[in-house]
Parts: sequence; structure tokens; C-alpha cells
Amino acid sequence: MVIALIMIVALALAFDYINGFHDTANAIATVVSTGVLSSRNAILMAAVLNFVGALLGTEVATTIAKGIADPAIVVPAVVMSALIAAIVWNLITWYFGIPSSSSHALVGGLAGAVVAHAGRSALYTTKLKEVGIFLVVSPVVGFFIAMILIVSILWICRRMATNRVNLGFRKLQLVSAAAMAFTHGTNDAQKSMGIIALALITYGKLEAHGAHVDVPLWVKIACAASMALGTASGGWKIIKTMGTKIVKLKPIHGFAAETSAAIVLFTTAHFGIPVSTTHVISGAIMGVGASMNVSAVRWGVAGNILVAWVLTIPTCAFLSAAIMRYFLPMFM
Repeated sequence: MVIALIMIVALALAFDYINGFHDTANAIATVVSTGVLSSRNAILMAAVLNFVGALLGTEVATTIAKGIADPAIVVPAVVMSALIAAIVWNLITWYFGIPSSSSHALVGGLAGAVVAHAGRSALYTTKLKEVGIFLVVSPVVGFFIAMILIVSILWICRRMATNRVNLGFRKLQLVSAAAMAFTHGTNDAQKSMGIIALALITYGKLEAHGAHVDVPLWVKIACAASMALGTASGGWKIIKTMGTKIVKLKPIHGFAAETSAAIVLFTTAHFGIPVSTTHVISGAIMGVGASMNVSAVRWGVAGNILVAWVLTIPTCAFLSAAIMRYFLPMFM
């Protein structure tokens, strides 16, 4: 049983590391594509702020640990199956350069493994529906906030010299990219914290009383470090997709997209709602592009991203359920 717990922690940290380089593009794709920062400096900035953001708050971790299913029925095989399914899906989508959601992958994997082990009644369907709704709604909100913000900014700056506007927003985009990197840490690293906390609760190593989970400091530091190291490794394929293939951006557009996404992510993290940073920033980039000209958005690429969004939860749920059948006899 101790070996199983060690395996869960190792898988969770591996998921965090992969999440880091898979989702690096969330924070830096626009700031790199607009030429505001070099790739190296942007990645270093994102890694540091991912680490800092991951250490602050545990609301999302609490939702993952206690909000998806009853911790009392969760066995090690459930957690392992969910993590393996999420890792496999992240690696597949990364290989093809498709921005997909680590949040969707983890929630889908956890739900599938729980159902395979104890049936649908073991899921907290009310909370799961709430999480599902926000996973779908958050990129749409990011789309419209970005559209409104860029139109407002362009109207305010309509009489300013182009060079002055570009120079000003090159500086402001440093702030918006930093905010995105910070919120990526507060959202995504907390998911692995929640998984490890769930395993610790299962083993009686962590109290599960009340509505809040006190995530141990070592878990926070380990997850934050894994996320930062993954981010520092870079995810060039997805950075290229996010930064150049959806729509061509200038600093003013990058600022609007990053700021809009950061607003959504700060809000959802505050309320402990796990959403996809990938989906939110993708929606914001599309919103900025659509405000310029609908044809400016490469909708073929956007369509491929949308297909990945739709497939992630059911695919990971099915995959984790299949894995569960294999691991269950070993770790019950």
C-alpha cells in the first residue's frame, strides 16, 4: 500500500511536469509571437511565476480532492488510472501540437475510474455538473471579454500614433503575460495537489473533515516545482499553434487576450472551480481575432482545437475506466 501511495505521488508529479510543458503556451505564446520577449526569457518568467502561483491557495485542490467523488470509496487504482489516462492524452495532443485541456483530461479520467470502480452513484453529480458547465462556459466568457476589451482599447487609442501604441503595449504585455503565468500556476498545479491530497485522505494520512482540505506544504512545493520545471522545458509545438496558427497578433492584441484570460482564471481559482487555462486563453485569442475580422481567425485550426476539447473528457474517462480494470486486482 505504501508503494502504491509512492506511485500515485510520482504519477501526480509527472502529470504536473507534463502539464507544465504542455501548457507553457498558455502564458507565453502571445508574448513570444509578438516579439515582446525572447522564447528563453518568456519561459523562465513563466516557470518562476508558475511556481509562485502554485503556492498560493488550495481552493481548486479542494475541489479535486473532495468535489468529484466520495474520498471514502476511492482506492489507489482509481487515482492511478485517472493520472495515467490524463498523462497519455496530454502526450498525444502535445505530439500533434494540439492545445487541449489538462483539466478536462484529469476530471474525465477521475470520473471514468470512479464509475468503473463503484458506479455512477459514487460521483458527486451536482458538483461535477458545475465543474463541467464552467469548463465549457469559461472559454466563451474569455472570448467575449477579449472582444470587448480589444474594441475598447482600440477606440481609446484611435487617435494615438501607431508607434506609440505599439511601444506602450509591448511593455503592458509583460504584465499581462506575467498574470497569465501566475494564474496558470494557481489553477493547474493545484489539480495535482488535489490528486495527492485525495490519495493521502484515502490512506488516512490527511484529515478530510469540513469543506476545506489542508494540503501539506511538501505537496505544494513538490507540485509547484514540477510545474515550474515542466514549464522551463518548453512546449514548442503548442506554443507555435497558439502564438501563430490561430490568428496573427500584435502586442495590443496579445495584451487584450492575456488580460481577458487572466481575469477569468483569477475569478475561477478564487471560487475553487477547476477550468482549462488552455481553453480560456484559446477562446480569448479567437475573440481578439474575431474582433479584427472574422476571416482573420484560422477557423480550420480552431476547429481542430474544438474537436480536441470535445473528445478529451469522454476519451480520458473511457481510457481510465479500461486502465482501472487492469489495476484494480493489484491495488484493492
